[in-house]
Amino acid sequence: MTHPISRFPVPEIKDLPEDLRTRILEVQAKAGFVPNVFLALAHRPAEWRAFFAYHDALLLKETGSLTKGEREMIIVATSATNGCLYCVVAHGAILRIYEKKPLLADQLAVNPREAELTPRQRAMIDFALKVSANSRAVSEADFETLRGHGFSHEDVWDIAAITAFFGLSNRLANVLSMRPNDEFFLMGRVPRAKPAA
Repeated sequence: MTHPISRFPVPEIKDLPEDLRTRILEVQAKAGFVPNVFLALAHRPAEWRAFFAYHDALLLKETGSLTKGEREMIIVATSATNGCLYCVVAHGAILRIYEKKPLLADQLAVNPREAELTPRQRAMIDFALKVSANSRAVSEADFETLRGHGFSHEDVWDIAAITAFFGLSNRLANVLSMRPNDEFFLMGRVPRAKPAA
């Protein structure tokens, strides 16, 4: 039995507005499948556009010192504390691919404080977890700690913004009961099959 990907109606790709359909087909061509988040959120096209515009602004930007892998570390650690299966599984897969460390995503999801991180990454994750759990307690001392690990003022904004954005994403995914794609579970864990010569 196939479980639905959302509690809400999921539109057919062919019925979507052209801009959504084009983006989804591009993702499918690149990944080999359509991540369920693209389909589940398409229930509300205007919100889909806003969601992915902010997602892309945070995760695809070329400025700042955060690597793509570090951005995914933040997402996995904070999504785990928010109990979001979809985001932990999907972004755990992306993290494994970026960092080429098959164990790291699981470590961050189960116990971020025991994950094999550099001191810089640990400071980043500790700050992200504080933003996620108790943002009003953030103080200048947190900024000092991050500056001591080479993070700029703008990097601190990035850490906080990624954490906050995925707080929204986690809660929405949980309410929708968004199901992770089966493909995500093995990505980055086993070598990809090489095409036949």
